Amino acid sequence: MDAQAMHISNGLIDAPVSAAFAALAVAALTFCVLRARHDLDERLAPMAGLVAAFIFAVQMLNFPVVSGTSGHLLGGLLAAVLVGPWVGALCVSVVLFVQALVFADGGLSALGLNVINMALVTALGGYFVFRGLRFLLPRTKSGVPISSSSRFICMLTAD
Repeated sequence: MDAQAMHISNGLIDAPVSAAFAALAVAALTFCVLRARHDLDERLAPMAGLVAAFIFAVQMLNFPVVSGTSGHLLGGLLAAVLVGPWVGALCVSVVLFVQALVFADGGLSALGLNVINMALVTALGGYFVFRGLRFLLPRTKSGVPISSSSRFICMLTAD
């Protein structure tokens, strides 16, 4: 699991910033879709659905951080390790979209920034840290859990 992150709510950012990050998120997710087309098969598609359902459940446990924002656990790194970085980013993005539409969690005006912050950075960034550590650590059974927990450890030491 990733560490906690900020879920930006509706009205917290102005319209030009919202539009810019929405355009950036659409471009990045288009790239993820193009890359994920090569990864998805009969085995990975159901796993992606299960990963998205698990992330949805985990992200529903919110706690207030500052007025207008909330924190919660993310699953971007877990999704990236289980189904790959491109499909993992798409899983988290779908969860964020459903949460914004159904539960008004984050809102539509901040969806682009939330996708960048909680789907792309955690899934792609965390996955490449994971892969780097998998390359450096010995190939033992304990290597994968140590590599997977690296993002959490890095975020704890950064504060």
